[in-house]
Amino acid sequence: MDTIVGYLNNMFASLPRTEQMYKLKQELLGNMEEKYHELKDDGKSENEAVGIVISEFGNIDELISELGIGEVRKEELVPMLTEMETEEFIAAKRRSGLLIGLGTGLIMVGAGLLILIAGLGENGFMSSVFSEDAMSMIGVGFLLVLLVPAIAMFIYSGMRMEKYKYLDSGFHLPYHLEADIQQRQSGFAATYTLSLITGVCLIVLSPIAIFVASAFGEDSASYGVVVLLAIVAVAVFLFVYYGNIRGAYQMLLKTGDFSKEKKEEDRVIGAVASIVWPLVTCVFLVSGFVYDQWHINWIVFPVTGILFGVFSSAYNILKRKDAA
Repeated sequence: MDTIVGYLNNMFASLPRTEQMYKLKQELLGNMEEKYHELKDDGKSENEAVGIVISEFGNIDELISELGIGEVRKEELVPMLTEMETEEFIAAKRRSGLLIGLGTGLIMVGAGLLILIAGLGENGFMSSVFSEDAMSMIGVGFLLVLLVPAIAMFIYSGMRMEKYKYLDSGFHLPYHLEADIQQRQSGFAATYTLSLITGVCLIVLSPIAIFVASAFGEDSASYGVVVLLAIVAVAVFLFVYYGNIRGAYQMLLKTGDFSKEKKEEDRVIGAVASIVWPLVTCVFLVSGFVYDQWHINWIVFPVTGILFGVFSSAYNILKRKDAA
């Protein structure tokens, strides 16, 4: 089959790299492979089977003429990715996941330090040196110090991924490269599943920190929130980092979240998310700074997450019903 695949690649090398040509090539390859195995089962040797297959399917010009495939416009051409390009893309997605995961973690750690230092100030820690308001300002300072590198990570990650924007317009993978990526995706599935289970378990168990801290008194509840944020930061990192690697494989294979149907769903859900989550963050900060509700305002995040998950699921179900 390697000889047949190589021959087919050479035949299509000079043809326009369009979606129509790609589908034609995959269909032709499937027919050639089926014929090759039939000949082998009938007792033909390797060379005989290859020769017969090529002689029967080798005239690509006639096939293109029969299908009425003519010249295509320049904007319809899509690139055929090389092995180096795919490896660079996967590595870039991995780095992007690392940076975004760390940046998100820094913001949550900063919020935790703000709550911790403010809580220490309320409990009279170092009251002879700093007033309660001064302790709150120190906490804000720590938050801002961690916020700056986090934002820098987000911006740098976004700029690094800009060079791969052209993939959104369409691309093709060589047959052998697509098979290799499918194999790597299958091998990564267990790692991704473990990271997902671990992250979900951490989030489900994280409120225990608040219950334990509250057992030592109402003033200690804020310390439990700090631990909760730290645990959630670890979970978010797992989701983002391993989710980005999985996303790279799915994008290259055009499956899962990167199928045509899923892209349409994500456009709507993403638009809603871009409005909802900034508003929730504003509610969290205002309720904390203005009304001093740090001990309870954290609940807006899990509640919003549950409601947003319900909305996403309901929207996906409705879309599938409409498609059916």
